[in-house]
Amino acid sequence: MHQDVQKILLTEEEIKDRVQQLGRQISEDYRGESILVVGILKGAMIFLADLVRHLEIPTFFDFMAVSSYGSSTMSSGAVRILKDLDKSIEGKNVIIVEDIVDTGLTLSYLVDNLRAREPATIKVCTLLDKPDRRTVDVTIDYNGFTIPDEFVVGYGLDFNERYRNLPYIAVLKPEIYKG
Repeated sequence: MHQDVQKILLTEEEIKDRVQQLGRQISEDYRGESILVVGILKGAMIFLADLVRHLEIPTFFDFMAVSSYGSSTMSSGAVRILKDLDKSIEGKNVIIVEDIVDTGLTLSYLVDNLRAREPATIKVCTLLDKPDRRTVDVTIDYNGFTIPDEFVVGYGLDFNERYRNLPYIAVLKPEIYKG
């Protein structure tokens, strides 16, 4: 366990098993169709890479980078698109792949923004859901894990660009992010 970690919330094995289940569920739901997964950088990168290896349907990728945190641990509520999609999503089955949903502000903005581009369908897949922090209603179609309101890192999630490479989801020691 990393020295800055207070505790491991989800083990590497638990994550692996759940990601495989999500891949099977999405494949079943879209059997006979193709999907475009939109990975939200940088946090969802590792989750997306593992998830798509379990999809058994034609799958295309694109990416967006958005910011609502900066270097803070709290969302500012103002969402900025740092990198937009490379291609049109009109008429496509789109699945937004997120690392974590907490307040719902970023996700709500993304869904509205992408819905305006007229995809055939739009759904959301997140590794982690933190409903205790929700300030706006959002629909999560595929959820890996519901977690308590703790500051987590690992498996793509970071604090100041650190800890993304941890193979598990961990609660960071408060003195690290409050210090």
